[in-house]
Amino acid sequence: MGAEASNGPARQRHAEDLLAAVSMTSSQFAQAIGRFDGDTPAMVTAAIHTAGRAFSELDACNDVIDDASETGRAIADRLCALLSTGAVEDVALELEALEAVSARVRGTDQTRLLLHRVLGREASAKRALPDVRHLSGADLPYLPSSYQDEQGFDDLMAMAAREDELAPRLREAHAERLDKVAAHLVRVVEQAAAVGFADEVFAQESVREARHAYELWVQCLKERGRDLG
Repeated sequence: MGAEASNGPARQRHAEDLLAAVSMTSSQFAQAIGRFDGDTPAMVTAAIHTAGRAFSELDACNDVIDDASETGRAIADRLCALLSTGAVEDVALELEALEAVSARVRGTDQTRLLLHRVLGREASAKRALPDVRHLSGADLPYLPSSYQDEQGFDDLMAMAAREDELAPRLREAHAERLDKVAAHLVRVVEQAAAVGFADEVFAQESVREARHAYELWVQCLKERGRDLG
């Protein structure tokens, strides 16, 4: 009897906390969980149970997001190391892992949307997100070449001499291009990881841009191999 009495106030405080956290009117509760023919205590009790389950489900969704954020940061760290070594296949595998992480979070989208709506937290669930900047070949340093010289060359020897003269600048330009694309790719993944891929549109744009940046990086590697061997 004493235990029951001591738990009573605690249960009451828990109920009051839940009711305070859930910004719904009694009519909205009735709409969400069914009508109780004027039995307000029963309706409030059922509403509290419903809110408790909703919070529990939302916690589970948030756990998925937190795990995705941690995994995304780890992928970004691995990409940073792999891109510097030109490990094409390994980078591709990391991007596959990135897409899988995004898909796991996307699988909770509808559940989270419903729960936030039921709990009256749609506004608080929204957050400002950075832009997913697109990087193209036009944004990269140009590659110097004797073919771009305004003056012509009388023979192949003169052209070869000009190529030798440009070689240091060409190596530097290739390095800058690869560094810029690699940094962009890592930054895109880090941005997505920072919010746990929780926004569907932002996550999809990020994954798409990461894949595009990878393709641009592979192109830059091929161009370097063509020009420098």
